[in-house]
Parts: sequence; structure tokens; C-alpha cells
Amino acid sequence: MTVSSPEAMRELGRQLGRVLLASDERAQCVALEGDLGAGKTTLVAGVLSAAGVEGPIRSPTYTLVEPYSVATHSIYHLDLYRLADPDELEPLGVRDLLVPGAILLIEWPSRAGTRLPPVDLRVEIAYLEPATAGREVSLSAGTPRGVDILAEMLR
Repeated sequence: MTVSSPEAMRELGRQLGRVLLASDERAQCVALEGDLGAGKTTLVAGVLSAAGVEGPIRSPTYTLVEPYSVATHSIYHLDLYRLADPDELEPLGVRDLLVPGAILLIEWPSRAGTRLPPVDLRVEIAYLEPATAGREVSLSAGTPRGVDILAEMLR
């Protein structure tokens, strides 16, 4: 799909957030791929907005993980850009975050190699030419839960 503005990207994030927040049976993992400045953090801001988190949202480039606790969910925004090696993921305790009701929003997941949990939904954001024309956003499911997420978003 084509997303024409930052507000449209936030709205897509809010839509995704509403779907993710509708389930608390198990942890859900969303991988966000795209170049610097493509809109990954803007999408995360939309997900957090759907959860009632207000204010500016910044990518946790230096802290690597930013937790948010909302009513029935714990949302973790991870930015793995600074990982030099996939082995650096282990000290972050990602496996400990995989509890029912957790939502992991992971920027730069490719930096973790094969050390991430199964990704329910992969979001790929690419610049259109010219960059002012917006972004191309591709969503793909990686698990049965991901298929359900896509189905809900298309309703």
C-alpha cells in the first residue's frame, strides 16, 4: 500500500495497534524494516497512540528497548540498529519479554540474525521516488497469528 504522509503512517500504526491490542493470549512480535527515516518510529507512535500513550515517541536507538505499560498489555519498542553482532541481543532479555499480553515492535530486526522469536507480522517500508511522494508499505504474515492480524486489518 502507499502511505502519503506521516499522519497516514501514524493512522496505519493506530489501525495495527487496535488489532494487536485486541488479543492478549500470547506475545505478539512485529518486525519493522526500512531505511533510516522511512517511518518505522512514526508507525510505532501510531500503535502506541492506539494504546493511549501520548506525547513524542522516539526510537530507543541508545537504550535499545523502551517499555510502555498500558491497561492489559506491555509494549516494547526495540531498535536494534546499533547491534554490531546478533550475539548482543541475548543480554537484552528479549525472551523474558515474551509473555501473554506483550507486544514487541522491533526496528532493524535483521541485525538480530536468527535470534528473534517468530515474527507474526513483517512491515517493510520503502521510499517512493521522489521521497516526497510517500512510502510503499508491505505487510506479510510469518505465523498464523500474523495471518489473523492481516485479515483484521483488511476488514
